Amino acid sequence: MATGRLGYNSVNDRYGLLVSDLWVYSGFHCGEGLEVMVHGKWVPTRMEMCWNDDGSHDWYLVGTPYFVDLEYVRARV
Repeated sequence: MATGRLGYNSVNDRYGLLVSDLWVYSGFHCGEGLEVMVHGKWVPTRMEMCWNDDGSHDWYLVGTPYFVDLEYVRARV
């Protein structure tokens, strides 16, 4: 199991998992499962994306308070 932080990968327009500033997982797709730290506990979740009225999109983690800016969220897969 790899533990690190989420980071935005501008090459593929997705959030991925960084460990020591190296991509361990370069980009999550919608529906992919992972665990994130919420209030000191690991919580199972999945990556999802929603489309906005202006055609832009936002990433979020289902069942967590994390929406739009997922940068530096502690995560593991």
